[in-house]
Amino acid sequence: MKTELIIRSNSSDIDFALLKDGKLTALNKETNGNKFSVGDIFLARIGKVLSGLNASFVNVGYEKDGFLHYQDLGAQLLSLNKFIKGISTGKIKDYTLNNFQLEKDIDKHGSIVDVLKTGQNSLVQIVKEPISTKGPRMSSEISIAGRYMVLVPFSERVSVSQKITDLQEKERLKRLVKSIKPKGFGVIIRTVAVNKKVAELDRDIQNSLERWVVMCKKVRSVKTQQTPIKVLSELNRASSILRDLFNDSFTNIVTNDEVLFLEIKEYLQEIAPKKESIVKLYESTVPIFEKYGIERQIKTSFGKTVSMSKGAYLVIEHTEALHVIDVNSGNRSNKALSQADTALEVNLISASEVARQLQLRDMGGIIVVDFIDMHTAEHRQKLYDHLKAEMAFDRTKHKILPPTKFGLIQITRQRVRPEMVIKTQEPNPSGSGEVEAPIVLLDTINAELNKHIASKKNKKIVLNVHPFIAAYLKKGIPSIQQRWFAKHKKWIKILPRDAYQYLRFDFTNSKGEIIK
Repeated sequence: MKTELIIRSNSSDIDFALLKDGKLTALNKETNGNKFSVGDIFLARIGKVLSGLNASFVNVGYEKDGFLHYQDLGAQLLSLNKFIKGISTGKIKDYTLNNFQLEKDIDKHGSIVDVLKTGQNSLVQIVKEPISTKGPRMSSEISIAGRYMVLVPFSERVSVSQKITDLQEKERLKRLVKSIKPKGFGVIIRTVAVNKKVAELDRDIQNSLERWVVMCKKVRSVKTQQTPIKVLSELNRASSILRDLFNDSFTNIVTNDEVLFLEIKEYLQEIAPKKESIVKLYESTVPIFEKYGIERQIKTSFGKTVSMSKGAYLVIEHTEALHVIDVNSGNRSNKALSQADTALEVNLISASEVARQLQLRDMGGIIVVDFIDMHTAEHRQKLYDHLKAEMAFDRTKHKILPPTKFGLIQITRQRVRPEMVIKTQEPNPSGSGEVEAPIVLLDTINAELNKHIASKKNKKIVLNVHPFIAAYLKKGIPSIQQRWFAKHKKWIKILPRDAYQYLRFDFTNSKGEIIK
C-alpha cells in the first residue's frame, strides 16, 4: 500500500489529506489560532463544583467552561496537586519526580467536593475538543504522547497496546521499558513500538520527559492571576499525524507551505531520517488538492449519497442522537451470482466504504448501518469480520456489535473533535434551490455507462443531458467523451436537452428508446 500526506496551507487554516493508493481516507483541518486541541494541557481555575453531577466546571479561557468529571480526575490527583503547588511556590525544583513522595490514591467511588474546591488552580488536559454548544471535556490524568510511548506522571505502571497481539513481543517491550523508564512515571507502549530497539525507545522517552520539564518550568513562571493559561501544546497537526501514523508505507509528503515543509523535514529527521527525502515542496500554479485529485474526492465523498463500485451506494443521514447509514444495491445485478451472494458482495463493498467514511468525516457517537438483509449466519459473520478488519486501522476508540437478523450493525465511535462537514451542494443553475455538485452526477453517469457497455445489448448509445453537463463532457483535449471512446472503443454521442433539469440524464438506443 502506498500512503501519501498532502498538506494545503492558506492564510486561515491548514488542510491535511491522507491518501492510501490514491484514495482519500482522512481529511483534517487545523485552524490558525486554535487554542483548544486534544492533548493541550492547561493550568486552569476550578469553577462550580457540582455534587449532584459529581463533576466540576473548569475555566480554561473558552467561551464555555470545560467539564471535568470525578472519573476523569485520575487516581493520583492529590499527588498532581501537591506537585503543582510545590512548583508554583518554588519548593520543588526537581521536575523529574526522582525524589517526589507520592500521595495516596483518591477513592474510586468518592465525591468531587472532597478533592476539588472552587477557585483553586489545577492542571488539566483536553480529551475532547469543544463541540457544538459544549465546552471542552477535561481530564486531570495527564499524559504526554511520544512516537512509541505515552508518558504518565505519578505512576509506575507499564502497559502495552492491545493491538500488539504477539505475546513474546509484548514481554520484550515491557522488559525493555521497565529498564529505561524514569522513576515516578508510568508508560503506555504504543502499537508502532513493535520491533523497535531499546535506543529508539529510550530516545522517545527522553523527548517526552523534556516536554514535561518544559511544561513544569512554564507552570513555575505563571502568577496566580494569570490563570487559566496553556502550559503545554500538543504537536501541530502535521507532526501529530506523522507521530501517530507514519510508517514505511509513506511514499510522499507534499505541502505548498515552505515553513511547514521545513518543519516536517526537521521532524522526520528525528523520527525517520531515512525517509526525509519523501518530503516535497509543491510549487506549481495548479492548486495542490486539484493536482492530487482530492477536490474531486471531497465532492463525491461528503454528500448525503455516496456512490461505490458495482452500482451500489450509501445514504448517510444525521440525527441529533445518532448517524444512520443505509446500504443500497442500486442497479447492481449479476446473473452469475445468487441473490444471497449478490447481497453479501454488495455488503462487503459497503463495509469497506463505511469504515472509510467514519474516518473521513470523523463521525462519532452511535452509528447504525442498515446492510442488505442476509439470511445465513455464515454470511452475517463474514460481513462482521470484514468490517472489523477494515476498522482495525481506525485509531479512534470504537466498538462494533454483531449484525442483527435484520442486517443492522451498531457501532459506537469516540467523539473527540467536531465532525468534518463539507458542503457539496451548489446553487441550481436552472432555478431556485440547490443541486449536487456536477462531479457527483458524473460519477453516477459513469456507473450507468459502464453497466450498459457491459451488457452489450445496444450497438449505439446516446447520452441525453442538460446542456451545461453536455458542454462539460465535451470540453478539453482529451475530453471526457474522448476518454470514454479510448476506454470502451465505442463512441458515445452526447445530446444536449434544453427540457432536462440539471440532474436528469438518460441513455437511449438507436431507436431513441430509454435504456433501463
